[in-house]
Amino acid sequence: MREILGRRRRLLSWRMGRKPGRSTGQLGAALTFATEWRWPVLPGVGLDRRDGSRCACPDPDCVVPGAHPLDPGLLAATTDERMIRWWWGNRPGAPVVLATGGRAPCAVSLPVDAGGRALAALDEAGIRLGPVVATGSRFYVLVAPYSLAQLGELLYAKDYVPGSLRFHGEGGYLALPPSGTGEGPVRWERAPLPGSAAPWVPDVEAVVDAVVDALTRTGVSAPEL
Repeated sequence: MREILGRRRRLLSWRMGRKPGRSTGQLGAALTFATEWRWPVLPGVGLDRRDGSRCACPDPDCVVPGAHPLDPGLLAATTDERMIRWWWGNRPGAPVVLATGGRAPCAVSLPVDAGGRALAALDEAGIRLGPVVATGSRFYVLVAPYSLAQLGELLYAKDYVPGSLRFHGEGGYLALPPSGTGEGPVRWERAPLPGSAAPWVPDVEAVVDAVVDALTRTGVSAPEL
């Protein structure tokens, strides 16, 4: 009798969109981002099953293999638990893609070499940072949401901004750990502190000011790809 009741409870939990126990892997990460931190996410297109270095999208020259939305499109990003479970229930290995902007974090990114030097300089200067995402080629410093107008004013006020610095704001996207992409695994260079609350992220002005100053002082002045 107890076994029958247990099965019924598990079945009811499944039908209501909740699996017993804690989910792990991409599904577990997506649930944390969406339901605990309220960051809208969706599955990325992933990699070609026949060639793990190529994107599964139709573009043979895709520059972000596996790490971008396709079907569903970016506008489908959500914080709805049932939708998250359905997506990754059907595609458990799909990358977890964050739709940047709105109420979700944006990001400022640099090439890995410049990013490593910038982070070291920021640490030495005592600049507080939030989470930092790393791929095979770039570091992504998560920042508070900003508008295009705010970014334009910030850049206009600068005498110099490295050409290697990129901005991922409203209408953009970013693959989050533990996604796998054509560049290899996406990981935390600076991991969020554990807990249910959304991680703190700094304002974009503070990060850009500190990064530009750090790169200038460490001699990274030429544009980098």
